[in-house]
Amino acid sequence: MVSDGDKQAIMPTRDALARAVVMGLDLVEISPTARPPVCRIMDYGKYRFEQAKREKEARKNQRIVQIKEVKFRPNIEDHDFETKVKNAERFLKEGDKVKATVMFRGREITHPELGRVICERLSERLAEIAMVERHPRLEGKNMILILTPKNN
Repeated sequence: MVSDGDKQAIMPTRDALARAVVMGLDLVEISPTARPPVCRIMDYGKYRFEQAKREKEARKNQRIVQIKEVKFRPNIEDHDFETKVKNAERFLKEGDKVKATVMFRGREITHPELGRVICERLSERLAEIAMVERHPRLEGKNMILILTPKNN
C-alpha cells in the first residue's frame, strides 16, 4: 500500500518507486510487517530535518533539576541560619531542589532532636515556596531533609 498525501493505493513496489522518482521524492517504508507493507512518498531529507528541529526544540525547553545542598550544624547561630535560608530560597526560586544536611560531630549525635528542630525551622521558613519531599532522616552522622519548589 502506498500513500501519497491523502491518496492511498495498493501497487507493486516497482510502480511505487517509479511514481516517487517522477515526483522527485523518496519512497519510505512506514510499516514493513503489515500485509501489504505500507510505504509513503515523501521528501525524506525534509522529514529528517523537521524531526531534528522538533527534537532540538524539545531539548531546549527541557529543564534539568539539580539538587543544591545547604549544610547546617546543630548549634548554628541565628545569623548564619538566616544566611543559609536565603541561599536555599534562592536555589528553590531558580527551580532546583534543596538538600538540607545537619552535620553532627562527636557527641552531638546523641542529640538528634537538635537537628530535627533545625530542619523543622527551615521547612517552616520556606513553606510558601517549597514543600518537603523527604522528611528529616538520620543517615550516619548526618540528618537529611529534601525540599522541592512548589510551582512544579
